[in-house]
Formats: sequence, structure tokens, C-alpha cells
Amino acid sequence: MKNDKTIIIDYGVGNHHSIENALKMLGCEFDVSCNKKDIRDGDSYILPGVGAFAEAMDNLNSKDILEVLNKEVLEKKKPILGICLGMQIMADSSEENGHHVGLGWIEGRVVKMDASEEVKIPHVGWNNLIVKKRKPLFDLTKEDAHYYFDHSYRFDCSHENISATCLHGNDIVAAVQKENIFGVQFHPEKSQVSGLKIFRSFFNNIKNMDVLDA
Repeated sequence: MKNDKTIIIDYGVGNHHSIENALKMLGCEFDVSCNKKDIRDGDSYILPGVGAFAEAMDNLNSKDILEVLNKEVLEKKKPILGICLGMQIMADSSEENGHHVGLGWIEGRVVKMDASEEVKIPHVGWNNLIVKKRKPLFDLTKEDAHYYFDHSYRFDCSHENISATCLHGNDIVAAVQKENIFGVQFHPEKSQVSGLKIFRSFFNNIKNMDVLDA
């Protein structure tokens, strides 16, 4: 079994230091980079993100890494985990501050969450999940595990690609998966032990893939 290297894609949106700390605790080998060669040499990826959809896509374009990401993820089927905004930009489009085109890796769109007197937006704080697909991301987590959220927009996508939801006024997509592509709306790097288990499950899945491919 080879020693996989994960690349945390550093494209200028959000603080990735908490993710680095989580991966260090798990003993994972990783680099933080937006260099094309590093991305090509990586075995898996984490796509973080905090902020606006348009800025995230503009940064990916300006750093000229969209082509290499598409090749490694869509053609070579290398695993990737998108976190918060990093999950949302996997969609076809977003209505945040206008219409913006996303990566188009998972069919769907990002839309504004509905606020009311009872439901405050942004959705900030801890919430439990309703797990739809336990494998591979949630096979180590407890039924009552809770995770840290911070977002005002939600991913509207097909049920077949939803692996978990949470309740915030309405059912909100909390995690998606499609083949080698995974995304979570919450922040596992800020979700203590439960979040570490999400990372561990992601990497365990990669190791299992290595065994099958060997």
C-alpha cells in the first residue's frame, strides 16, 4: 500500500490552518499548494473555502488550475473532499450575488437559504446530521454526532448525490458524494472528534481503493 499524499488546494479563500492541524493529528502526509505540478503529483485533494462563490471561482481561474483539477478529478478519478464553500463550488451554478458558473462536478445549484422569525440566517453553530449514506464518510461517526456549520447558502441537488442532511428550518444538504467526489457543508476541521472521524473515513476510503487497485 503506497503512502498517499493529499494536496490542500490553496486558492486564496479561507483559512486552511485548521485543516492542516487536523491532518497532522491524523498523521496524514500533505502539502498546501496551488501549483499545477503538485496537484498532478497528488493522490487526493481537500478543497477548502470560506467566503463568496464568485471570488472562489475567479481565484481558481486566475491561478489557472481548473484544467488540471478537472483532469485529475474527473478523468483520473482521484478523490477530493470539498469543505463548505469548497463543496458549493462543485455545483453547476450559484445565485449568490448574481448568477455564477461553478465547477459542474455534481449537478445542482447553490441557492439562498430561507430566513424567518424562527430560522436565523446565516446558519451558524452546531447541528446534528440525518445520514442518508453511511459509507464512506460517516461509517465511523455516532448517530448523535454534531458538526459546526457557518453558511447562508445551500446546495440544491439530486437526492441520489446526497449523503447527509441537517435540519435548519427545512432539510438542508449537509454532505454530497458522487463516485470519487465528496463534499460537506459543515467544517470537520472545527467539529472536534466527530470532524476528525470524517477525515479519517475519507482517507480510509482512499486506502481501500489502493488495495483494490494493487
